[in-house]
Amino acid sequence: MAHSQDQLTALETALAKGEKRVTFGDKTVEYRTVEELQSAIETVKRDLHDQAVASGLWPKAPRQIRVTTSKGF
Repeated sequence: MAHSQDQLTALETALAKGEKRVTFGDKTVEYRTVEELQSAIETVKRDLHDQAVASGLWPKAPRQIRVTTSKGF
């Protein structure tokens, strides 16, 4: 599922206020525990990062090329 920055902001705002109910758009979700809310935040962050990598906005890990030489003695 594609997440948006607005959803992440709503989740983080709810966590900062100590609320367990989050509303974005026309949907409302009530989390049972703070840990469940934190897990949702991590999931959205991971998804946003994956979207950025897939679209080319965030570079992937750099490729490493190692060159070794010797004189052959």
